Amino acid sequence: MREDMTAAATSVASAQGLAVDEPIVLHSSNKLTLRLLPADVVARVAPVADGIAQFEIDLARRLTGAPVAALDPRVEPRVHEAGGYTVTLWTYYEAVGPLAPAEFAGALTRLHAGLRRVDLPTPHFTDRVDEARRLVASPERTPRLSGPDREFLATTLRETSRAITERGRPEQLLHGEPHPGNVLATRDGPRFIDLETCCRGPVEFDLAHAPAEVAGHYPGADRDLLRDCRALALAINTTWRWDRADRLPDGHRLGAEWLATLRDSRR
Repeated sequence: MREDMTAAATSVASAQGLAVDEPIVLHSSNKLTLRLLPADVVARVAPVADGIAQFEIDLARRLTGAPVAALDPRVEPRVHEAGGYTVTLWTYYEAVGPLAPAEFAGALTRLHAGLRRVDLPTPHFTDRVDEARRLVASPERTPRLSGPDREFLATTLRETSRAITERGRPEQLLHGEPHPGNVLATRDGPRFIDLETCCRGPVEFDLAHAPAEVAGHYPGADRDLLRDCRALALAINTTWRWDRADRLPDGHRLGAEWLATLRDSRR
């Protein structure tokens, strides 16, 4: 599958007049992200059925001035298709080091300000919860999940989601998964990537994915709500690791590790 996705990316880039001799894998899970040399372009590749590539392009084009990765300016900003896959082409940024918590919080604050100005149909964070609950409820899709663990995850997803919505905090468009792997420290400042995860919810849902130290630098964060959001985010991510279709490297080990962490945090 990776070979087919790589072939689709190189075919699309070459058709756009970009020189491609060496594809380098930057990230591989259910989707594939490649750096294509010597053109030095980033290609994001996903099955056509995912249907999210156009949303990511539309959002990036609306976030002018926000700290997000830009589409490659050398080609038309659109979704390309090849071999049953969608391919989008993005600017490559050289990472220059980790972000300090204050810098991370400042970038996330600016991103949220930009997202508040965007009007696009977007899922709610509870849609992601519902997807996780369906996985937990399906032994066919999560066959390695034991009965007690299945019940624990189902309860945690239900209770934390309800606690968050009942607080009635203001909601807005969010990144959805602004963890350290989705923000790059570049010479031009922080740049968020992987906009396909955007959803609506309280800003604390985004903060729950960032390192714990970041919240102390984010203005007006609700600590109690953040605690519930962290538990919910961990429960969702843990559930995905038990999906038999999950392709994250070492995903099952992570799922078991995160499940133990979640149990400790809920005691």
